Amino acid sequence: MANHKSALKRIRRNEAVRLRNRYQHKTTRNAIKKLRSLEDKKEAETLFPTVMSMIDRLAKRNIVHSNKAANLKSKLAKHVATL
Repeated sequence: MANHKSALKRIRRNEAVRLRNRYQHKTTRNAIKKLRSLEDKKEAETLFPTVMSMIDRLAKRNIVHSNKAANLKSKLAKHVATL
């Protein structure tokens, strides 16, 4: 068990941050799946910028590695272009 007041605070804070990161990551993954499943080019092009910004946000906050974010963005851009 934690011996210091600051350590207890840190435990609470870490849990809050973990839950927020998990929520944001899951939301982004669902948006990516939705974008990949779209068949309509017009609809995909409207959703594309939103998903890109979500991925950028995850990379900026170190929830996903920047290279993984770049790979995801590249693959999604290719997918939307081929529709």
